[in-house]
Amino acid sequence: MNNLTVRLICLVIGYIFGLFQTSYIYGKISSGVDIRTQGSGNAGTTNAIRVFGKKVGLLTAICDVLKCILAVVLVGSIFKNSHPDLVFLLRVYASAGVILGHIFPFYMGFRGGKGIACFGGMVLAFGDWRLVLVGLLFLAGCLLITKYMSLGSLTGTLSFLVGVIILGQSGAYPLSQNLLTEMYVIVGLLVALAWIKHRGNIQRLLKGEERKTYIFGKPKA
Repeated sequence: MNNLTVRLICLVIGYIFGLFQTSYIYGKISSGVDIRTQGSGNAGTTNAIRVFGKKVGLLTAICDVLKCILAVVLVGSIFKNSHPDLVFLLRVYASAGVILGHIFPFYMGFRGGKGIACFGGMVLAFGDWRLVLVGLLFLAGCLLITKYMSLGSLTGTLSFLVGVIILGQSGAYPLSQNLLTEMYVIVGLLVALAWIKHRGNIQRLLKGEERKTYIFGKPKA
């Protein structure tokens, strides 16, 4: 099995895991509601909080994070012996597949979520506490200070890319320079996709019209 085939297999494995759309499935089972017809029309954590409440939003986030981690663990188990020099990169391909499956699920007309919780699963799957800490600081910090989940998501993904490049060039990951560059390109494309999926949010942020997300309850009038 050549290396290109292995990469494609990892993408497909990830894509299959990404098809588990937590908020969509919950809405259909609990009330027959397609979450994409409610709120912002997005099948992700933020809209799940707005449409179904914080508990379902938390469940959505946890499941979307876990499906990425599980895909990465599976790929690592399958290829750790046959492709030890590639396995770290293959785990990134699996993460990319999950995000693509979440954003573009075929059975939902390729209209899923924006992939941020899955992105968080990829960060955790890297197994580097520094990336997790930086991501949390940007995501949670922006959310707590500004109440804009979208801003936290945008800055969090960008900080992850910067962190991966800095740590990769410092020798933190078991990859040759060519494979490191390939990894940077994959992560960069995923970040670009996240920003593209948030283009409406970016426009509303610039206009001061973005909806705020209150995790701990709205302030009293």
